[in-house]
Amino acid sequence: MPAIADADDDLKYVVKFRGAGQGTKALIAELLGGEIARALGLKMPELVFVNLHEAFGRTEGDEEIQDLLKFSTGLNLGLHYLSGSITFDANVTEISNKLASQIVWLDALIMNVDRTARNTNMLMWNKELWLIDHGASFYFHHSWIDWQEKYASTFALIKDHVLLPKATILAEIDIEFKKILNPELIQSIVDIIPDDWLNDEEGTFANTEQHRLAYAEFLNKRLANTQLFITQADNARA
Repeated sequence: MPAIADADDDLKYVVKFRGAGQGTKALIAELLGGEIARALGLKMPELVFVNLHEAFGRTEGDEEIQDLLKFSTGLNLGLHYLSGSITFDANVTEISNKLASQIVWLDALIMNVDRTARNTNMLMWNKELWLIDHGASFYFHHSWIDWQEKYASTFALIKDHVLLPKATILAEIDIEFKKILNPELIQSIVDIIPDDWLNDEEGTFANTEQHRLAYAEFLNKRLANTQLFITQADNARA
């Protein structure tokens, strides 16, 4: 349950709360997915850390929402609010095969299950396509069971991607994007994850640094196995 909130920098943000059902896992996925998209040159609203004061929401009348805000005290994540934007509709707005291929490639890389016709998680703003809501990516991190097998796996849910019919040059995009996503860039993005969001993995990782490095390992190893999901996507489109 995100909310549009005014921040102390006089700007509006769509705030994703740590007290929501998926907890900080969704915030980590949102942060990594968004910053990877930005590094690849895709349009992505600015992401900011939002500190929520314990007094925020005390006057909220709905008890369930008040509990959500209470459990979200501390560090949360905000996306710059794109005022006047409208939901992308593939039946209304035409985009290029290149842009479609770029977005499908990204979502296959990060295992984003939530870019379907029912919920595109894309906006049109100032006549440009913007990506939002990557919180359903990296779904394996909700348990970390057999996570090291995931980077060498296909991604069956790519068949439901709203842009798959136009993603005709995935092999070309693969070459282009691999030149950008080098290990140093990936590490710099992973390093942004706050320690405070990496403290709920009892017994899985010895410390927050190992937890953070697991995300970097996943991304680097998955980049070495992109042909698996490219072939699957091409077959699904065919």
